[in-house]
Amino acid sequence: MNRLLLGTPVLLALVSCASAPSPGAAQPPVAMHTQAPLVVERVRSMPAPVAQPTRKAMVRRILPLNVRLVTTEAGKVRRAASGVVIGTENGDAGPVSYVLTNAHAVEQGDLVDPVLKVVLDRRAESHEYAAEVVATGQVPDVDLALLRVTGVTWPAADLAGDDELEPGEDVVVAASPYGRALSISGGMVSQVEWDKKTKHPRMLKTDAPIGYGASGGGIFSMETGKLLAIVEGYRTAKVDFEVAAQNFSFDVPMPGETFAAPSAKVRGFLQAKGFGRLLERGTDADGAGSQKTASR
Repeated sequence: MNRLLLGTPVLLALVSCASAPSPGAAQPPVAMHTQAPLVVERVRSMPAPVAQPTRKAMVRRILPLNVRLVTTEAGKVRRAASGVVIGTENGDAGPVSYVLTNAHAVEQGDLVDPVLKVVLDRRAESHEYAAEVVATGQVPDVDLALLRVTGVTWPAADLAGDDELEPGEDVVVAASPYGRALSISGGMVSQVEWDKKTKHPRMLKTDAPIGYGASGGGIFSMETGKLLAIVEGYRTAKVDFEVAAQNFSFDVPMPGETFAAPSAKVRGFLQAKGFGRLLERGTDADGAGSQKTASR
């Protein structure tokens, strides 16, 4: 044990001598350890992504912009259609809201003392308002009409731009089929026809299912909530069948053949009839933004 302890310093000394350079030998260069400069990178602040509203949230936003129309004669309903609130303004006589629909939906030539009403559906309640036709287009080229409802301030739809009308756009149609409460049907833009002279859309088609009473209903973008078009009508196919030696037939709407007046036609109609001011953005009395500015 003592030999091991005593021998250890000697061994260490020998190792040290062996590793030490001789007095005349060249000394190896001493490595200088320098610290690398710190590189500070600026992190650009990226804007947080904006969460897109859910389908339910978008429908809740769109539905209050729509109304239904009822024409009565001697207390009985003779016609039913749909409409979209396109603007609200405050005048000397008080607030006024304007509803866009089809010209053919407000034709009353064959009725005696007809009464046109706008019906506003709010959950379990419905309210009727007297309406006045203030502008109509020429059917079939411009199948649009504008109604005025006095004493009310309703939220108004925003018109989409021409560049927003593209086939494949996810849409909903808000309308009142068969004169019943407003309902929603979904689909997409199936076709956009462009005018070669004006370079503006002249017709839009959708595959969203509709029915009688949907004329004047709004076609809205599910991405932006803006009004793309106003339903004018739909193409049908006649189906015949026989039951108990009796013949029956009915018309079935053809998918993708619901045609509508695009926002460009709506914009031109309002400007031509002296209501271009409704296209301007304003604020209504409640502080909410508004645009001041199918076939039967």
